[in-house]
Amino acid sequence: MITQKMKYALKALLVLADEARSSHPEPLTIEQIARRSGAPKRFLEHILLEIRNAGIIGSTRGRSGGYQLLRAPDQISVSELLRMIDGPMAPLACLSRSAYQRCEDCRDETACRIRRVFAEVFYSYLVLIESLTLEDVMKADGALPGLAAS
Repeated sequence: MITQKMKYALKALLVLADEARSSHPEPLTIEQIARRSGAPKRFLEHILLEIRNAGIIGSTRGRSGGYQLLRAPDQISVSELLRMIDGPMAPLACLSRSAYQRCEDCRDETACRIRRVFAEVFYSYLVLIESLTLEDVMKADGALPGLAAS
């Protein structure tokens, strides 16, 4: 399950992506992003700093300053954002790429039936989530890659 923080991050990035696609794109202030996204300003300050530090958005100071995307929406991976904002995605620590930890009670990972079952489900999830971009989220009123329209 994604956190509220991740939802706010996606909402903010969607606002910035919409602005980037407008006829006269301009940097947006945190107040403008908060108003357009419905995300609280106090949460956005921290979230936008994290995303900026990752090189996904840039910020400028001054009278006409604000935030803007540094990469095209089709170059912003949802899985990259999820890991950055929410941390590891694996259901078990022994399946995590970024936070691998052997289970304390595990004698043999290769023979662990629990790990094997969750690995199959998790890897199927990864195939889909790693293919998703901000561009796909922008088009979410249609079918997403790998999913039939419901």
